[in-house]
Amino acid sequence: MAETAGHVPFEPESSWRESVPEDSATDLENLLGTGISAAQEQLQRNGGFLPFALTVQNDGEVRLVAVSPADAPEGTDADFDADVMISDLQAVLRQNRSGFRAAAVVCDVQLVEDDSDAIHVATEHSDGSVFAAVLPYVANAETRTLEFGELGADSSQPAIWVD
Repeated sequence: MAETAGHVPFEPESSWRESVPEDSATDLENLLGTGISAAQEQLQRNGGFLPFALTVQNDGEVRLVAVSPADAPEGTDADFDADVMISDLQAVLRQNRSGFRAAAVVCDVQLVEDDSDAIHVATEHSDGSVFAAVLPYVANAETRTLEFGELGADSSQPAIWVD
């Protein structure tokens, strides 16, 4: 599980959207919503999920991109190394970016400041627009369900359309 320092409350009509072309914002919001929904479904079904990516193809179709889990470093309790998987996803996306116009990397993170887990979605558009968000969650042992917090914006840097 990757770590992130914290987040700020999500405001859908915030200034980021006003600074992004309408079509790009629509692509990024579509990837954000699809990524959150897919991660929530995996969490509720399996109790966790491996990092994955989504792309908006040049024709508008949304596709899933996955890589094989990397073994965790010796001496750790983890079964797989999420950071390596995220790097591998970003490398695959960079290599194939001519086939799509937007992408998102979705992973499970630990919010250090909040001491909670969260779904993290980092979206990026070919025009240079970026947006990331986190959705905190906790497991309720009593009801055996997951309780989700408020979606919050997070900082993000381009990782696919770079060089």
